[in-house]
Amino acid sequence: MAAPLLAFDRVAITLGGREILSPTSFEVGRGEFVCIVGPSGCGKTTLLRAASGLVAPSGGTVRRNGIAVTQPSREVAFVFQDYGRALLPWRTVQGNVALALEAAGVPAKVGLTAHAQKFPAQLSGGMQQRVQIARCLAQAPQLLLMDEPFGALDALTRHGLQDEVARLVAEQGLTVLFVTHDLEEAIYLGDRVIALQADPGPGRPSLARMLDVPIPRPRDQLTTKEHPAFLALRRELFGFIEQGHG
Repeated sequence: MAAPLLAFDRVAITLGGREILSPTSFEVGRGEFVCIVGPSGCGKTTLLRAASGLVAPSGGTVRRNGIAVTQPSREVAFVFQDYGRALLPWRTVQGNVALALEAAGVPAKVGLTAHAQKFPAQLSGGMQQRVQIARCLAQAPQLLLMDEPFGALDALTRHGLQDEVARLVAEQGLTVLFVTHDLEEAIYLGDRVIALQADPGPGRPSLARMLDVPIPRPRDQLTTKEHPAFLALRRELFGFIEQGHG
């Protein structure tokens, strides 16, 4: 069995005297799309930041390619929820993504070619998020971290970007760790869904569920969401979130 790209080994994180993430262990294989769900305050974003090297664990170790993660790396790209603040407002789309990548065709892959000379303020929210995704793809990362990237978008735009990201990830063989509050989004995009719980209690890990998604790809916004496995997973995850514990 191939070594995982990313491994959390009993990772715990304490911030401001409060334990945000209790000792948690899991692995992410190369080319795998793993989604993380859970109630607000359970440590989803903090987990992503630990994976990127932006936050140091209080206990345990995060490893990428078998090496402890101690600082950010160009091999890891981070797509933030707040696309407005992630972009440089004084640079055009072309400037934000970079000329070398324009030549490589990355903007064209996410539908930005016709908007290359526009500034972020001239773009819709969906287009601004496309710019941020294009800029991250420009790094040719091994690992793509995405923190609720479509949470602020309308349903139609969100569905379109879900499908674009799924296609690009498959084409480029990327490994993805994706945080979302949307249970359907997690099941639709993920090969696996990890559910975290808030305040798990002494000696209990934050990770409460790890579910495989046995639904073939490519997926479709209508037929996939009518698949029996999709409905069963949604029911299980919804029950978990409603209970608020594992």
